[in-house]
Amino acid sequence: MEQIAAKDSSVVAPRERIASVDPFRGFTMFLLIGESTLMYRHFLESGNPVLRFLGTELSHHEWHGLHFWDLIQPFFMFIVGVSIPFAVEARRKKGYPEGVILRHAVKRSLLLLFFGWALYCIGPERIVFRLQNVLAQLSVTYLVAFLIRNKSVAFQLVFTLIVLLVTDLAYRFFPVAGFDQPWVAFHNLGAYVNNKIEGVEKADIWASLNAIPTIAHTVWGVLCGRLLLSSRPAAAKIRIMLLAGAAGLLVGYSLDFLQITPIIKKIATSAFVFASGGWALLGLCCCYWVIDVLKTGRRMAHFFVIVGMNSIFIYLFFEVGTALLLNSMFRPFARALFSRGGTSAGDVMAGAGKVMTGAGAVITGAGEVMTGAGEIMTSACSWMAMWYLCYWLYKKGIFFKI
Repeated sequence: MEQIAAKDSSVVAPRERIASVDPFRGFTMFLLIGESTLMYRHFLESGNPVLRFLGTELSHHEWHGLHFWDLIQPFFMFIVGVSIPFAVEARRKKGYPEGVILRHAVKRSLLLLFFGWALYCIGPERIVFRLQNVLAQLSVTYLVAFLIRNKSVAFQLVFTLIVLLVTDLAYRFFPVAGFDQPWVAFHNLGAYVNNKIEGVEKADIWASLNAIPTIAHTVWGVLCGRLLLSSRPAAAKIRIMLLAGAAGLLVGYSLDFLQITPIIKKIATSAFVFASGGWALLGLCCCYWVIDVLKTGRRMAHFFVIVGMNSIFIYLFFEVGTALLLNSMFRPFARALFSRGGTSAGDVMAGAGKVMTGAGAVITGAGEVMTGAGEIMTSACSWMAMWYLCYWLYKKGIFFKI
């Protein structure tokens, strides 16, 4: 490993720590915490058009198209790739041999697969073979990206293009009747694989096969990590990330606009991978420019760093249902504050007679609005409680790693 590193003269230990990686990961995980509290669902149900717009963007597109929320999983898989060169560099400095580093990567991949798979078994309380969540799919993309991390930039780029091309062609030419419509929900290769894995006739719309094309996200992250670790000047790093991000957006949206391959998150089409990868590159570039080059916004960045330092832990924490448990604890207090004079007052007014029925309906509606505010406040309290848990762990120096 040391010989390989010596051949790549562009990769050296940075003079100062790159501060933008942890906030990027923490921001992504912070938004995932918000989803677990049902906050975005309350936005969608709100009568406020601004909140409804936010709720729409913070929910997955039904099928063909792209919302902001469709970028969150690619962002996380991408930033894991960015972290790989930093983690390997840190282990090298501690004197770990190549074999130990490799065993750790394999162990981490298997643990990610186990935790991702086990989450699906909690509700049914039996073994369920589902592999659609981010941990299960990251177990594949992480290991592949790790194994080819020392290959040349050209090799890694060509490798990801081949993966995307092969997956695209497999969807187009899959010959099984009923699953030979590549871009139709439940009638494509991804649906066929889901059905076989889960042993059912109609499985989830999200494809377990997404772990293959999204290898590109994590590999592209590795390349960005190597770039950030390199001795290139900051301006050159920013220029490369800008050009690469713009190229990803151009390819992804062009494939969709020209009706070659649609942007579909739920089966991770090649157009989606290019477009989301482009946004991930531009997001990291922006963080690097603001935090590492301009050296501004570091206090706000630290707010997200606190979450990013225990990202896997907090993901498992809310995925096992803890967010909903917290909601049930905070809801009585939030409703007491925001639902005074609500539905019960409306019922009294409505029962006063036909003349008062209209007024009763108005008050009932007001009660419903206040109940909505109470639900939003409930989610906000749960959201902040989980952030505070990360803060407490951070202050105690407790970091859960696999």
